[in-house]
Amino acid sequence: MKVFARFWFLIGLIWLFATISDRSWWHHYNSIPSWDQADYLNSALDHGRALGILAGGKWQGFQALLDLSPKIPPLASLINGSVIAIAGDAPKQAAWSLSIWNGLLLASTAGWGIYLRGKSLSLLSVAFIAITPALLQLRSDYVLEMPLTACLTLTLWRLGCWLDPHKGGQWWQALIAAIACTAALLIKQSALLILLPSLFVATAIVLRRNQSSKWQLICGIGLVISGVLPWLRHNWITTLGGTNRAVIESANREGDPSLLTLENWIWYPRLLPEQIGLVVLIIGLSGGLLWILMRTQPKINSRKKNDDHDNPFAWRWLIITFFASWLFTSLSPNKDGRYITPLLPPLILLLSRGWWQWGLWAKDQFQTRSNLPFAIALLLGFSAVLPTARKAHHEMFKKGKSGPLKDIVQEVANAYPNSPKKTLIVVPSTPDLNQHNVSYFGRRNGGQLVGRQLGSNKKDIGPLLSQAEWVVLAEGDQGSVRKSALLLDKAVRTSNIFTEIRRFKRENENSYSLWKRRKDVPKTNNFDKRFPQLALGLAEGPKGIETVFAEVAIQHMLDGHFTYRIPVQQEALKRLKENSNDIEARWTMSLLAILANRPSEAAKEFSHLQALIPTNPWPSAYKSLMNLACWNPWEGARVADQAHKKHNNPILKALGDLNGVLGGALWRLPSASRSIPNAFKLFSQTQ
Repeated sequence: MKVFARFWFLIGLIWLFATISDRSWWHHYNSIPSWDQADYLNSALDHGRALGILAGGKWQGFQALLDLSPKIPPLASLINGSVIAIAGDAPKQAAWSLSIWNGLLLASTAGWGIYLRGKSLSLLSVAFIAITPALLQLRSDYVLEMPLTACLTLTLWRLGCWLDPHKGGQWWQALIAAIACTAALLIKQSALLILLPSLFVATAIVLRRNQSSKWQLICGIGLVISGVLPWLRHNWITTLGGTNRAVIESANREGDPSLLTLENWIWYPRLLPEQIGLVVLIIGLSGGLLWILMRTQPKINSRKKNDDHDNPFAWRWLIITFFASWLFTSLSPNKDGRYITPLLPPLILLLSRGWWQWGLWAKDQFQTRSNLPFAIALLLGFSAVLPTARKAHHEMFKKGKSGPLKDIVQEVANAYPNSPKKTLIVVPSTPDLNQHNVSYFGRRNGGQLVGRQLGSNKKDIGPLLSQAEWVVLAEGDQGSVRKSALLLDKAVRTSNIFTEIRRFKRENENSYSLWKRRKDVPKTNNFDKRFPQLALGLAEGPKGIETVFAEVAIQHMLDGHFTYRIPVQQEALKRLKENSNDIEARWTMSLLAILANRPSEAAKEFSHLQALIPTNPWPSAYKSLMNLACWNPWEGARVADQAHKKHNNPILKALGDLNGVLGGALWRLPSASRSIPNAFKLFSQTQ
């Protein structure tokens, strides 16, 4: 018991030293979080407010909580938001959550190391994890890879323990593995790249075992599905769209290598010397080869008992899942150094075993019982990786950007202190000024200022000139924007609608300028008055859909708080109270429900419209889609099939086939293979 307590005390000490180092770095951090970092900080703020534990928010129910994570699962943001409630919402305060996730990573690595060989190897592995450059960078970078890496390490370790033929097979082990798996999936979808191959291997192992293990597997999978299902069911459409943009479109835009090229398959291996350290990598790999040699050639292994502590099944599980997961990750089109970091802990465990083997070899060579060779191995390991780790920390400082963002936000917030809900249109997009970090700093301490970006299309110019109140422009570098943003910039400066309030200096003698709408130029486009007529456009089917959502998309940039929705809904409900057959009000309520991600409410409104305008096929088409969104493809197929018989509409035919196939009617696959492409072709022709 004393040895066990001493071991975990040492693990805690490693975490403490790592945290002190991290907090020292964050203490000197004065940079502004850029796009991704600010986006995740915003998500943490959103979830903290939705839980009612941060200023500016309150509990509004479980469904409202799920609304906040349309593209990325919510678990990390829920925990990070809770940390912000305790530690504070400045970037350096919010980063305490990274230390908590790092604690989980170190503890999981420690447990996995004990399972593989014992406490000594575990300590060496945890020490390497604490100073590995790639993981050290993640502790100073507010993204999701640190929590993802921690949860996946926990999951793979616990799955291995459960599958162990000698020590596993217990229900409680299956329960812990299932909970860890659920947690990983609720942090980021890319967890599937690690979990899918691991679960395939686990299933193959279990199918050859007794009935109890099979029931444990079934119950575990059921628990995982039950844990992920509420979020996935609520957000599956936006999740698919967001994943497509983040993986496929992003890969094409960034010029990542094709899967059929050699560059794709060496993309991640070539990063390892920088991510782990060249010396650690070389000694670890060579030690691994020595380990294999000493196992396969007993005459070289004069002290075979040194390997008695190794758990053969545990090592096989680690090696197989590591390489299978590496393969799956390499199959992802979008490449980035941080995407492979969840596989670094198992790799470091393997490399640590190589380092340990050199210690065993030295102990054999010098015929000593002393642990001096292992102490030397540990010292050499630290000495080898420390320069790379220090370089990684310095690189983070170089990447950090400072600028006048806080002053810009404060200027807008002070203008109308009694009108907190404001939207600042951001035309440039740079690391130190973009819509995400404007929103983050604008909403700290309960603030309600949000940033939104316009300028990706020439069509943004008219709505901005007619409705925007505050705009920030850039002199000099505009960042990652399209040429149309320059036209928008020029329009603001020359329109005589906006007045430049103040200019803020930034690097390289550039500046940002804050512009405010002149008092004598009122807003000319009242969107809440136009919304009902816009919603009527849905009655035109594909012809009207593009117009409706194009205008709504721009409005959501101009009005980041969606303030138009309340008066629009109140007016529609008033009209329906006076006349329940008011067609315009029904279309209004339908569109509001769609925009609020309430497909079941939208389906009810479309049912009313089916009865009110029986000659129009589009309420039936929309109702079929809403049933599909609600995971009720059987009802969606029934609605579409009945409407197709009445209207003979190719889009309704495609919707019937799509819903039918997804509902299990696989005999409709041949029909779907014809009708769905025809519907897409017809839809594109009407745009």
